[in-house]
Amino acid sequence: MKKYVVLTGAGISAESGIKTFRDSGGLWENHDVQQVASPEGFQKDPKLVWQFYKDRFAQSLSVQPNAAHLALKKMEDKLQDNFHLITQNVDGLHSRAGSKRVLELHGSLSTAFCTVCRASHPLIELDLSCEIPSCKKCGNMLRPDIVWFGEIPYFLYEIEQLLKDCEVFIVIGTSGSVYPAAGFVMTAKLFGAHTIAVNLSRPDNLGFIDEMHQGHCTELLPPLVESMIGSL
Repeated sequence: MKKYVVLTGAGISAESGIKTFRDSGGLWENHDVQQVASPEGFQKDPKLVWQFYKDRFAQSLSVQPNAAHLALKKMEDKLQDNFHLITQNVDGLHSRAGSKRVLELHGSLSTAFCTVCRASHPLIELDLSCEIPSCKKCGNMLRPDIVWFGEIPYFLYEIEQLLKDCEVFIVIGTSGSVYPAAGFVMTAKLFGAHTIAVNLSRPDNLGFIDEMHQGHCTELLPPLVESMIGSL
């Protein structure tokens, strides 16, 4: 059985109602991204940053996984250890859809960690009425478990190994312009994988795509997955 690796971006969550990361003016929910998505922004105004992410967490809980998320869960059920999912999204919708083999490259809205002892805490267990939640272990300030600008994404070593070993690499709902994720398709292709993209628009890294499916993820992905797993 072939080894499949899937990379998802904002486009798959957008079809559940999650707003995409930022608009063309560099704003995210009317905030400059450096205010709410950088270590410097957090150091300058942790109350603002925490309010921003508490709002994003609430928004993520107000929407549901869509047909594309569920199709990937079905694919994982069929492929088991021959399937791995990398996501640039922080909304947790893949896990809520039932996916287990998920690497959250940019962290998760659902957790926070202590700025001193590094202990991790699920947001659902915190008192979010506090302007700045504190660590239950040492009492110091928590920060959202999000990879901000200037920080190193999670799981890069594990991802590198998956890209070298996979035989089919599928990119879903991503512009192909945000690195390092935008370079994953190139790595997979150079190591011999067949590369597939499902996206509303043509991605910036189209030159590394063998098979392009342009349109909505929720419409295109379920039949594509059915055809893939039906041939196994």
